Amino acid sequence: MLYPRVSLYALMLAAAGIPLYIHLPRFAAVNLGIGLGVIGTVLLLIRLIDLVQDPLIGWAIDRWPGAQLAYAAAAALGLAIGFPLLFGLPEGASIPKLVTVLILLFSAYSLGTILLYGRSATLAKRADAQELMTLAAWREGGQLTGVILAAIAPAVFVALGAGAQGYPAFGLFLGVLALLTLAMTVPIWRRVPITGQGISLAGLGQAGALRLLVLALVNSLPVAITSTLFLFFVEDKLQLPGKAGPLLILFFLSAGVSVPLWARLSKRIGPKQALIIAMPLSIAGFIGAAMLSAGNLAGFAAICIASGAALGADMVVLPAMFSVVLTRAGLNASTAFGIWSFAGKLGLALAAFFTLPLLERSGFTPGQANTTEALKTLTLAYAVLPCILKLGAFGLVLTLPTEVSAK
Repeated sequence: MLYPRVSLYALMLAAAGIPLYIHLPRFAAVNLGIGLGVIGTVLLLIRLIDLVQDPLIGWAIDRWPGAQLAYAAAAALGLAIGFPLLFGLPEGASIPKLVTVLILLFSAYSLGTILLYGRSATLAKRADAQELMTLAAWREGGQLTGVILAAIAPAVFVALGAGAQGYPAFGLFLGVLALLTLAMTVPIWRRVPITGQGISLAGLGQAGALRLLVLALVNSLPVAITSTLFLFFVEDKLQLPGKAGPLLILFFLSAGVSVPLWARLSKRIGPKQALIIAMPLSIAGFIGAAMLSAGNLAGFAAICIASGAALGADMVVLPAMFSVVLTRAGLNASTAFGIWSFAGKLGLALAAFFTLPLLERSGFTPGQANTTEALKTLTLAYAVLPCILKLGAFGLVLTLPTEVSAK
């Protein structure tokens, strides 16, 4: 039951991540009446807190390794309290109240994520490259299941008669999920932790981890932008009301199905080669999205399948590569994954900070009739800019040494 419990904890975190990164901008704009520029600024402010907080969380986990269960419980309880508060906020709620709740949620999410990834060597049956890739496949499989669950839930609650687009019921659901997950995953946090040497820039550089951190940041930007703008693109540009939920499910189902395939391929040909195969799928998806016209459901569904499969590779291969180089170098993984976590979330913050005010200046208004210019700006932000960034990430992968491998 070790890996299924790891998968369940990952499911909880992923179910929490979807509302924070995909539902939040639209919820705040439509339900709370907050401007897109303000939302982008709030998300950047929270990321600035993460700049200090995430590495400190990783350091604390490594400094007091015996407190794994306490950290896991704190993360789950933070989510259990925060989501009912967030999605229970009324229209006109003050910005300070929103920021306070978001800090609680993002801190809990960070703590759980850094703990889960930083303890890869502890949670794996053996601390070798092959078993770390197996663990990664279970973990990311759980994450993708959580994503699908979170994508479905609001629509299900609306169908059952819940008000306010299903968000208050969704918040309560996420709170209960966090409590149940905590109760069922206690045993994995009682395993004896495997720790390593302290982290330094020189140590990360010698291990090859710094190169992977830069890749993680650049590679996080395209998915960060598309996650932030997904609902706007589907409902306002493609004019497909009610289809965002099913398309999200299709996207993440494709990612979920691909995860074990990418894990096996990575073991066979090496993770660098697996990424070289996967990344062009994302690039093709962005190009296709830029060419879509309103109402093209079939075309966007095909793009969701291709880009979802590419995401599966990003999710399973890159963190496993990072775990492998840290384990081989005997370095403390939690501190390093604190930096890794910040790199990913910095990408999300930059996406929100630059794209949301850009859309606002173009005159774009979610859920309303928009000008051709505003919708063109939305397309450029959703598809063209991420395509350019993904090409940059692909170039970085090509420069990776072949020995950065999980084989």
